[in-house]
Amino acid sequence: MNVPARLSCILLSLILLPTLASADPTLPAVFSDNMVLQRDKAVPVWGKADPGEKVTVEFAGQSLSATANDKGQWTVTLEKLKTNATGQELKVTGKSGQARSYKNVLVGEVWLCSGQSNMQWTLNRAMNGKAEIAAAKYPLIRLLSVKRTASVKALKNITGRWQPCTPKSAATFSAVGYFFGRHLHKELNVPIGLINSSWGGTRAEAWTKLGALQAQDSLAPLLKHWDKSINTYDVKVEKERFQKALTAWKYKLKSVKKGRRAPRKPRMRWDPALSYHRPGNLYNGMISPLIPFAIKGVVWYQGESNLGRAEQYKTIFPTMIKNWRQDWQQGDFSFYFVQLAPFRYKWGDPSICAELWEAQLFTMKTVKNTGMAVITDIGDHKDIHPKNKHDVGKRLALWALAKDYKKSDVVCSGPIYKAMEVRGNKVVLSFDLYGSKLKSRDGKALTNFKMAGADKKFYPAKARIVGATIEVECDQVPAPKSVRFGWKDTANPNLVNKEGLPASPFRTDQWPALTAGRHH
Repeated sequence: MNVPARLSCILLSLILLPTLASADPTLPAVFSDNMVLQRDKAVPVWGKADPGEKVTVEFAGQSLSATANDKGQWTVTLEKLKTNATGQELKVTGKSGQARSYKNVLVGEVWLCSGQSNMQWTLNRAMNGKAEIAAAKYPLIRLLSVKRTASVKALKNITGRWQPCTPKSAATFSAVGYFFGRHLHKELNVPIGLINSSWGGTRAEAWTKLGALQAQDSLAPLLKHWDKSINTYDVKVEKERFQKALTAWKYKLKSVKKGRRAPRKPRMRWDPALSYHRPGNLYNGMISPLIPFAIKGVVWYQGESNLGRAEQYKTIFPTMIKNWRQDWQQGDFSFYFVQLAPFRYKWGDPSICAELWEAQLFTMKTVKNTGMAVITDIGDHKDIHPKNKHDVGKRLALWALAKDYKKSDVVCSGPIYKAMEVRGNKVVLSFDLYGSKLKSRDGKALTNFKMAGADKKFYPAKARIVGATIEVECDQVPAPKSVRFGWKDTANPNLVNKEGLPASPFRTDQWPALTAGRHH
C-alpha cells in the first residue's frame, strides 16, 4: 500500500472511531415502525447499549431513562397507555444525542397467536381466501410474523417486523389470527396488534421452557428419551447410514414400473439437539425473545402432534401456559385455545383423539383465565387442515369479548358437561350452560351418545333434552355406569346451545385412557 493510501485509511479510521464508540442504543425487532403497544398496562421497553450508557425513551408524553448494566442491557417501563389510533412516534436516545425513532405507533390490544400448522395456516389458503384478502384493508390492525427458529439457548431477538394490515400483508399471515383480530377490531373499534409465532407439526413440549418441564416428575421419561437421542447421535455414523439408504433407494427406483408409486426418498436425520421438536427449543427461539413485550393474552391452536400422548398432554399443556405467564410477569393473562378439529387421525383407535379433546377440556377447567373454542361442527374428516378458519377465529374472539372486554351479551362457549346422575336404567346429565338453553342443531334426535355398564362395553344410546338436562338410555345397558359423547375422532354431534355453539365431547367415567403410559 502506498503512503497516500495508508494515510487515507488512517484518516478514515479516525473519523469513524467516535461513531463506532458511541453506537446508538438498539431495541429487539419486536419494536419497529407500525407496531401496536398494549393499552391500560405497564409497557416494558428494552434493548442494548454501551455499559453505563444512559438511555432515554420518549412516548405519548412520557420520558423515562435507564442506565445500561455491565452487560449493556437496559429497560424502562412506560406507565399505562391510553388507546390511541393516531400514529405516534417512540424515540430512544443514547449518549450520541441522536434519537432512534419508531413511527406510526398505535396503542390498543396486543395478542400473541401461536401453535402448529392450523395456526400457521395462511389466509391465502383459507376458505374464500381471495375475497377475504381483497377485503383485508384495516390500517388499525398491525401484523408481526416471527420467523420460525429453533434454538438450544434462549435467544434475545427475533426476525420479523410490524406491518399494517393490507391485502398483501394479510395474505401470508395466520388466517385464524387474522379473523380473531378482525372480529375484535370490528367489535371494539380500537387498534389491534397480532403477533404470529407458530410452526406446523410442532409439539407442545418444544414450546415450553425446559426447566418448567423438568419440574414435572411425570415428564422425566420424555426428557430422558431426548437425552438419550442426543447423547447417542453421531453425525459420521448418520452420514454413512444415509448414504447406504440413498444408494438402496436409487437402486429400487430403477425397478419401479410406470404408474406405480416410487419409494420415499430417505432423509438425513439431523442432530436431535437442534430439532424443532426438542423440548424447549421453540420456547427459546420464538417465545423467549418476545418476553416481556406487553400483551393482552394468547390464542393457541395446537395438539395434533401430541395426539398419541393425550394423557401426558394434561401435564404438558397446563405447564406450558403457567410457564409463559410466569416468565412474562404480566399476571395470569388470558389464554384461549382451539379444541382440535374432527379428522380421521392415524393413531389406530378413533377414541384417541377424544382423549386429546379431554386433555384440552381438562386444561380449561383447571387452569384459570383459559377458554376453549369447540369446532366439531366445522371440521373436515378428510383434511387435518379444515379451510373454515373464519369461524375458528371468531369463536376465539367470543371468549375475549365476553371475558376480557366484558361484553355481557356475548356467549362464548357451547354446553360443558358438569355431572351425571343414574336414575334406574337412565342417566341424567347436567351442564354448565354457556348460553340460554340446550338444543339440537338440526332439530333431529341428539347424536353421538354412547352408554356402558360395568363391563365397559359401549353401545349407541338415545338422548333427549329435558329442560337444562339430557336424559340418556340404552336397551343394551340396564345398569349404566358411563356415558360418552362425541367420543371418536370424526364426531360431528348436533348438541349445541341456542346460540349455535357446539358442546364439547366428554365422558362421565374415569376409566384408564388408551394413551396412559405413553411418554414419547
